[in-house]
Amino acid sequence: MPRQAAVESDAAGQPLSVDGEDVDAVRESWLVEDRWWTDQPLRRRYWEVVTTGGRNVVVYRDLVEQGWHRHA
Repeated sequence: MPRQAAVESDAAGQPLSVDGEDVDAVRESWLVEDRWWTDQPLRRRYWEVVTTGGRNVVVYRDLVEQGWHRHA
């Protein structure tokens, strides 16, 4: 289950830190849009990043509700 994350990002939305750990590199980014035909559309921008500690982390910004989450 995704959980809320504290993400600092630049003006373009690219994560600079995740839960207090700086981002060293971005591996990839992708956009998911689904259920656009319903009253509860899903629109998320995902980022797979590598932290300065060497961990791979996947975070996303909910573009409908504007919150950041990470996959545990």
